[in-house]
Amino acid sequence: MADDPSQLSDFNDRYEDPAEDPLFNIDGDDPDRVDIFTRKELLKVGHVPESARIVGRDEEIKDIAAELRPIVQNDPPNNVMIYGKTGTGKSLVARHVTERARRAAESNGVSVGTVYVDCAQHNTQTRVARTVTRELNKTEKTDFDVPRAGIGSGEYYDYLWEILNLAYDAVIIILDEVDRLNDDDILMQLSRARESGKADCHLGVIAVSNKIEYRDQLNERVKSSLREEEFVFQPYDANQLRGIMKHRRDAFHDDVLSDDVIPLTAALAAQEHGDARKAIEILRHAGELAERENADQVIAEHVRDAQEWAEVDRFEELLRGSTTQVKFILYSLALLTEESSNEDGFSTSRIYKHYQNTAETVDAKVLSEHRIYELLKEQAFLGVVESTRTGGGRGEGSYLEHRLVQDTGIVLKSVLRDSRLEDLA
Repeated sequence: MADDPSQLSDFNDRYEDPAEDPLFNIDGDDPDRVDIFTRKELLKVGHVPESARIVGRDEEIKDIAAELRPIVQNDPPNNVMIYGKTGTGKSLVARHVTERARRAAESNGVSVGTVYVDCAQHNTQTRVARTVTRELNKTEKTDFDVPRAGIGSGEYYDYLWEILNLAYDAVIIILDEVDRLNDDDILMQLSRARESGKADCHLGVIAVSNKIEYRDQLNERVKSSLREEEFVFQPYDANQLRGIMKHRRDAFHDDVLSDDVIPLTAALAAQEHGDARKAIEILRHAGELAERENADQVIAEHVRDAQEWAEVDRFEELLRGSTTQVKFILYSLALLTEESSNEDGFSTSRIYKHYQNTAETVDAKVLSEHRIYELLKEQAFLGVVESTRTGGGRGEGSYLEHRLVQDTGIVLKSVLRDSRLEDLA
C-alpha cells in the first residue's frame, strides 16, 4: 500500500527559511533534544591532535623527528619506513612530526612543503604524482595551473620538479598505506629526484605500511635508492588505549559518558590487536547512537552496539576503491562460509560457482575462473582474504584455499551498503 501523502507532507514540504526545517533543526529550540558532542572532530579518523593528546608514542615521535631534523638546517632528511598494524598511530605520528618539522624549519628560514597521500585512494603512479604536484603548487610563486586530468605521470613529474625548484628548500611526502600502490616506481622517482638532477630541493619520503614484509617485495633498485630508516610500531595495550580515550573525552559534554564507557571501549579495542583507531571509532559511534535515541548519557549498551557499526565501517573503508566484481566475490565467499560452517577454507572453483550465481542474479558480466583466482590473491595481499596452499590428498595436487579474515556478517553488511548490490539483499 502506498504511503498516505498527507502523512509525508511534513517531510516533503519546502521551507522558506531552511533554519525552520524540522529535519535539520539544530538551534536548540527542541526541549527534548540532548547535546552529546562538543568537539566531535576529536573523534574523526585522520584528525591530527595537539601533542598532549598523543599517548604512548613518545619514543616513536623522537625517533621519527631525529630522521627529519636535518631539514631545520637545510640539510637532506632521511627517508623513513614505518610498519605496524592498523590503529597503532603510524599515520598520526608521521603527520604530527612532519608538521612540527615544517614549523621548526620555517622558523629558521627554510621553506618546507609537506604532502599527505592516501595510497588506498590514490593507488597509481599518475594519481600520486598528480596529488603531490597539485598539493605543492604555489601559483603565486610558480605561475602554474596544474591540470586535474588529461596528462600522464611524466607530465606531472615535469611540473613537480619545477615547482620544487621554484617554491621550496625541502619537501616531506607521506605515502600512507604505501603497499596499496600498483607500482613502486613512484618511490624511485621521489627518492632519486635530487641525485638525478631533476630537483635541487631536499626531498624526504615517509612510507607507511600495515605489512612488515612490504619492503621485501620492492624492486632492488628502489631499495637501493630509498636507503630508508625502518621503524615498527607495536600495538597499544589496554592502559594506553584508556589514556587515548581519556584524552578525547572532551569531545563530549561533561557527564555524558557513563563511567564504564571508556574502560569498555579500550577493552574491546585491545582485543583487536590494540587498535586505537577502532577505539576512537567505537566511541564516536556510541555517541551518535545515544544522540539518535535522544539519550542523555552514553552507556555500555551503546558501546557494544557501536562495535559492530565500527567494524562494518572499517571493512567498508578497506574495500574503498574495490570494483563491483570484487564485492561479488566477497559476497559469494561470505555466503559459502555461512552455508558450510564446518569448513575452514574453500577452493577457487567452489567460490567461483557461487560467484557465477551472484553475478547472474544482478545480470552482471561473469568473469573467468582464472580472473577470480587472481582477484582472490589480490584480496589476500590486501588482508581481506587469507589464502593458504593445501598439501593435496592422494591423487590430487595442491591448491589454494581461501577464507575471509573478517566475520561473515560484517562482510555482508558492508558489501550490501553498495547501492549497485542492492538486488542481492
